[in-house]
Amino acid sequence: MSAWERSSGVRVVAPARARKLAKVPFVELADGRLQGVVSSGSSLERVYVSSVAAGSYAFACSTNNNRPCGGAQGWICNHIRALVKEAVLQYGAQRVARYLKVEPAEAPPAAEDITAGIVAARPAQQQDGKAAAAPVFSRFLRHLAYLELAPDTAPLPEMQWFPATRAAVA
Repeated sequence: MSAWERSSGVRVVAPARARKLAKVPFVELADGRLQGVVSSGSSLERVYVSSVAAGSYAFACSTNNNRPCGGAQGWICNHIRALVKEAVLQYGAQRVARYLKVEPAEAPPAAEDITAGIVAARPAQQQDGKAAAAPVFSRFLRHLAYLELAPDTAPLPEMQWFPATRAAVA
């Protein structure tokens, strides 16, 4: 067993490519969905929480105030298209396609191939999309809070439950 397999920490996977955070500041593959926060093109105060379920491709898109997306009226909106595109930049097309269980027509896949696979399946719009949006937006706000912290080597109080690595035993 290698050293990283014995350690209690989780390896951080480097992004496939660097990406700009203005349009999609938060994207993750979690809870059986591709989900994230997408900026509004018309208002600086509005963001959308969008998600696509793995396998079924059921999608949801609503504002941070739990108002439905005007573009997601039974079909994939531009916010979800942007989310897929940024997820491919963050995680790589192979990983996103594998996670969502999309069989892209092209090998290796691109973001457009993954989106085309989702659209071709004619997925249903989630009725409980607002319930799924709350934890995603909450995690996004938590990530923003870490950006406001001054650089420091001291441990963060909420992370103190992690065991110290290579601690000397007295």
